[in-house]
Amino acid sequence: MPRTIWKGAVSFGLVHIPVALVPATTRQGIDFDWLDKRSMDRVGYKRINKTTGEDIESENIVKGVEYEKGNYVVISDDEIKSAHPEATQTVDIVAFVDAKDISFLYIATPYYLTPDRRGEKVYALLRETLEQTGKVGIANVVLRNKQHLAVVMPLGKALVMNTLRWADEVRGVEYLEMKDEALNPDLNPKELDMAKRLVEDMSEDWNPEQYKDTFQDQIMDLVETKAREGKLEAVGGPEEAVDRRSADVIDLTELLKRSLAGKSSAKKAAPAEEVDEDDSEEAAAPAKRTTSKTAASKSKAPAKSTASKSSTSKTSTARKTSASKPAASKSSSKKAS
Repeated sequence: MPRTIWKGAVSFGLVHIPVALVPATTRQGIDFDWLDKRSMDRVGYKRINKTTGEDIESENIVKGVEYEKGNYVVISDDEIKSAHPEATQTVDIVAFVDAKDISFLYIATPYYLTPDRRGEKVYALLRETLEQTGKVGIANVVLRNKQHLAVVMPLGKALVMNTLRWADEVRGVEYLEMKDEALNPDLNPKELDMAKRLVEDMSEDWNPEQYKDTFQDQIMDLVETKAREGKLEAVGGPEEAVDRRSADVIDLTELLKRSLAGKSSAKKAAPAEEVDEDDSEEAAAPAKRTTSKTAASKSKAPAKSTASKSSTSKTSTARKTSASKPAASKSSSKKAS
């Protein structure tokens, strides 16, 4: 089903044709969104005071019309609303003119008019009448609280309505200020004849499908290629961005806590890890001497001998261990024999 944006009637004289308005065009193209390359967040617009640069809340914004340079007349929302034309839901045809008299410069936006509420017969009547007379209807219509000038014309088996630009919106040819050589040329007949033949050679039937937007095609091919290569950037909305940033804060806090806990435990364990065995023995000896001077004074020689015994016992133990391996192997070999 076509998307209807407006319902009303085409009116001329005492005739009313129930119709629905359907857009005749669709917007195509590539939307290049602005992204912050540091975080890949979307970039938006802010309402600011252009003098101070400060943000402005919507309730502090009024509408004004510049009457002269630097001087504005403020218009309230109620005053603007009261100036809006009354929406009559009618395409009111006020005149019929020759179709060839309307320059395409005036054509603004095209719409289809489709018959509505059992208005098919009178719809077809208007279409055939315009087709056979070569006329089009000039009409007034209000769409979305805005008044438009429009033209109603036949297109195949349908009626179309094109909104028109107002006269003061279209510039005349005199605006170009062309020289007389372009306005009243003295053309060579041979050159004119050659130009006509070239036009005839290049003439063909109108086929809009054969003309493509090459820029759009190249950009979309590039997008598809990069997407297949995995070159995609995750972009979230404002709420998602806030959630993600809050999650990052929580993770960072937890990491900082863990880091601090690790440092404190490392500080406590650092003296035991950094002291060498020789240093620990030397540090242990004064501790023993301070705890019991009498024990140290009774016998220094036994202390030395004890230390020497412990050192010799370590070496002897190591030697016995190394020596016991071949001995064990010998005894095992004897048992086996």
